Amino acid sequence: MIRSKAVLIGVGSLKPVRRTEGETTLGMLARASALALSDAGLEKDAIDGLLVGPQVGETPQHVPATVSEYLGLQPNMSNVVDLGGASGPGMIWRAAAAIDAGMCETVLCVIGNHRNPESPRSPNRNPIREFDVPFGASGANISYALLKQAHMARYGSTDEDFALIAHWARANAQRNPNAIFHGQPASVEDVLASPLIASPLRLFEIVMPVAGAEAVIVTSVARARSLGGRAVHLLGAGEKITHRAVSQAPDLTSGPLKPSMARAFAQSGLTVRDMSLLSLYDCYTIMVATTLEDSGICPPGGFGAFMRAHDFGPEGDWPLNTHGGQLGYGQPDLAGGMTHVTEAVRQLRGAAQGRQIRDPRFALVTGNGATMSEAVALVLGADA
Repeated sequence: MIRSKAVLIGVGSLKPVRRTEGETTLGMLARASALALSDAGLEKDAIDGLLVGPQVGETPQHVPATVSEYLGLQPNMSNVVDLGGASGPGMIWRAAAAIDAGMCETVLCVIGNHRNPESPRSPNRNPIREFDVPFGASGANISYALLKQAHMARYGSTDEDFALIAHWARANAQRNPNAIFHGQPASVEDVLASPLIASPLRLFEIVMPVAGAEAVIVTSVARARSLGGRAVHLLGAGEKITHRAVSQAPDLTSGPLKPSMARAFAQSGLTVRDMSLLSLYDCYTIMVATTLEDSGICPPGGFGAFMRAHDFGPEGDWPLNTHGGQLGYGQPDLAGGMTHVTEAVRQLRGAAQGRQIRDPRFALVTGNGATMSEAVALVLGADA
């Protein structure tokens, strides 16, 4: 009997041509995807995983989010496969692996590119260039300021509420000599006195870009046992993309981390209240606020009261970003999200010198891309 790892059920192809006129890569990917869906007898809502090639001329980054947004998808798993001529076949086994891992059930694998003449310039069908940038929503500061403003308008949250998040990040950074803001604590008053960058965001609510790198090694349980060190276990994972451009966000006060965390908790059999450590992506204070609320640890609009009621240091009742988070440690570009993983590993191994939490058992780790658009949540557990 054949033991299939996955089944290929639909294909779509565009006729090869030497040159294209007025085409966009996004448009071509959409047409090929529609053909594959038709061949499979599926509607697009059946797609919960997306793998795409790296060459999408309309966007230099956030490629899966841009393609998802254009196709009207909200996948639970997505990635770029950049293997040159091996990218197509490489997508197939990665799709099977994601399905086997329980991350998704039906994966669209799509790749292509236009060949337009140098002139005239091909149209740009990236919504962020059409609906956001021309109206001033250019760059992360403006977009996240919009999210903070929406939260304040809907729930009555205050600048002081958000300043507490930045204050705790700086406070925890004082326990980490590698943090960029080690030796530079910030009180709530200091945060509120920092320059206004994009109303209502102030300077100390925004990450400091820095250079740096982070690395993690993943192996099998059997291999880890043979090595004899203290391993950290992946107990659950969730992923979700809902949009790319903030103008296309389905909600400005709750994001894709909500279903991502729910899936990670369901896989692990745990809840947020079982966590020993919250290692939450914190590019801006609003990101922590919405993540706390979306996790269920406090109600929508309730993060401010939650922040005032608890201690978020290593010895506190809710340790949060004990390395200082990106607001205190710094954001080494895309490695910023990985700092939350490496800190969780150190804490769960009992190796976070100078900032070790008590009785480390489980950690929630979150990652965020674009403007509260791309989300990943992990539940990690200490070795028994």
